[in-house]
Amino acid sequence: MRPIDLAREHGLSAQAIRNYDDAGVFPPTQRSESGYRRYTPLHAQALRAFLALRGGHGHQRAIEIMRATNRGDTEAAYRLIDTAHVELLAERGTRTEVAAALGSLSTSAPAPVQGRPLTVGELAHRLGVHPATLRTWESEGILHPERDRATGYRHYGPDSVRDAEIARQLRRGGYRLRQVAQFLESLREAGGADALSAFLDSWQERLTLRSRNLLAGAAQLDAYLTLLQQT
Repeated sequence: MRPIDLAREHGLSAQAIRNYDDAGVFPPTQRSESGYRRYTPLHAQALRAFLALRGGHGHQRAIEIMRATNRGDTEAAYRLIDTAHVELLAERGTRTEVAAALGSLSTSAPAPVQGRPLTVGELAHRLGVHPATLRTWESEGILHPERDRATGYRHYGPDSVRDAEIARQLRRGGYRLRQVAQFLESLREAGGADALSAFLDSWQERLTLRSRNLLAGAAQLDAYLTLLQQT
């Protein structure tokens, strides 16, 4: 088969096939007397495996998996695949923790802060915690108070007070500082609780899609490994 023959199945260009060949996606390629590359069904399956792996692992890692496979280092290939599953499991756990934190928040919102920002002592009194607790939350990335340029004292505006209220509630629910910081970071990035809920749904869809892509990649790679064993 010519490069264009492999390319047609996937809507690729012949140049893309040559680029993948040079990158190590294929096993050794024979050339005709005139120097043209010649491919076999083994190369066609290698391309299917690479494209399927790319959906779950990304372009560069898919290349690394194919390179390891083609040089006979299946242990390295399996290690790369296992790493992706570990990463996905960790991300799935993060999403679960953020969703649980959102669900544990009280439906009654705290009264908004009126007037000037609060000091450390005033916010601690409002929450019923020690001022040192607020400083710990700041060091853990939970709170981001502003500083008075003249005195260096911390000032807590409405956003910081809201974050502190949420942190207190989550801490009472048994959440660790790392989890609280993680939740608040997601909340800020999403733009609020309603937006975060939609974000979590989209996140779950992405996780599900990647899981399916990893399965599809594994199936095509297994088919390629079977052909390799037969050659």
